[in-house]
Amino acid sequence: MNKYSLDGRDIVIVGQQSWDTNIGSNCKDIALEFSKHNRILYVNPPLDRITLLRRKSDPYVKKQLEVIDNVRSGIRQINENLWELDIDVIIESIRWLRIRWLFNLLNKRNNYIFSRSISSAIGQLGFKNIILFNDNDIFRSFYLKEYLKPSLSIYYSRDYMLGVDYWKFHGKVLEPELIRKSDLIIANSTYLTNYCKQYNENARYVGQGCDLRMFLKKPVDNVTGEELGVIAGIRGPKIGYVGSLNSDRLDINIILHIARNRPDWSIILVGPADDKFEASELKQLPNVYFTGLVAETRLPLYLNFFDVCINPQLVNEITIGNYPRKIDEYLAVGKPVVATATEAMEIFREYVYLADSPSDYVRLIDNSLKDNTVAMELGRQEFAKEHSWENSVNLVYKSILETEKGF
Repeated sequence: MNKYSLDGRDIVIVGQQSWDTNIGSNCKDIALEFSKHNRILYVNPPLDRITLLRRKSDPYVKKQLEVIDNVRSGIRQINENLWELDIDVIIESIRWLRIRWLFNLLNKRNNYIFSRSISSAIGQLGFKNIILFNDNDIFRSFYLKEYLKPSLSIYYSRDYMLGVDYWKFHGKVLEPELIRKSDLIIANSTYLTNYCKQYNENARYVGQGCDLRMFLKKPVDNVTGEELGVIAGIRGPKIGYVGSLNSDRLDINIILHIARNRPDWSIILVGPADDKFEASELKQLPNVYFTGLVAETRLPLYLNFFDVCINPQLVNEITIGNYPRKIDEYLAVGKPVVATATEAMEIFREYVYLADSPSDYVRLIDNSLKDNTVAMELGRQEFAKEHSWENSVNLVYKSILETEKGF
């Protein structure tokens, strides 16, 4: 891939996740990649009034209050080029309002006081001609282009937010307008790129980055039963899934169909289960195994234990446009993968078996068990290597440079 250089720029990142989030974060990974050659201010979400009232004992809330009460500075340096900012104001909780003009009035006020705190930090750090990078923050950052006056405003679409109730009512009006007025739109799936292009022609697909280093390592020989826990003694074809067992995103019926129709296969589900999974018939089947939460560092051990990996996702508003990062992790260990066919999965078609129905899953798993070769495993690993944060951010740089050239 050709390299596009973006050096010495000042970039302000706003979004939905704080720097100290305990889940994977595209926004954080992009910030770290940006910071190799540019100065970055990573802005944590401001504290809102309802969160303050409901979660006073939460460490994150206490941390925010220390800044609001002037106990400590809101700016903390993460590395040579990267700073984290905690906001020194409380914004109002307005999402529940159904009177649009009142919501818009209060949202503009929230944006204004949010922007003042950001502007103060920009001044302290000496940032100039900033690039504003908005990670799917539809409400709090709707007016930041007007208030911060960046040299370039970017909207990053990585999830279909309007499929989630929290964003749906006001988001269906505000997100299209936010997309329209942004200078550049980047998206991590082809589905989201096409969605954004309805409102802004300058929408670019930049793919997804993943940190696959621990998955690409050579499998550890002689893994002990203790390391694999409950599944150590399983024999025969092992069909595995790794990730949260979330019934809003995964199709329980697909997994049931596989388990019922092939009792000689073992279905291994690695990750925390929600209430619907816990109450499902899967718990009663002798060839289905739940491991519970497993430390991230141990996941490659489990993946290498599987014969086939699956991603039996539901197809709905929440999932249809998502880039499935777990697919890259599966491919990085060279395993055959069977996944639900969606538009976002099309880029994997050459390396993944795509299923349209529960019966497809059984047929394609059977085929993948019979047809797998060392050459196919190596091909999957080489393909996964292409999905690095360096390559994804390189496409972001290309998009920025081409957009600025066209101004």
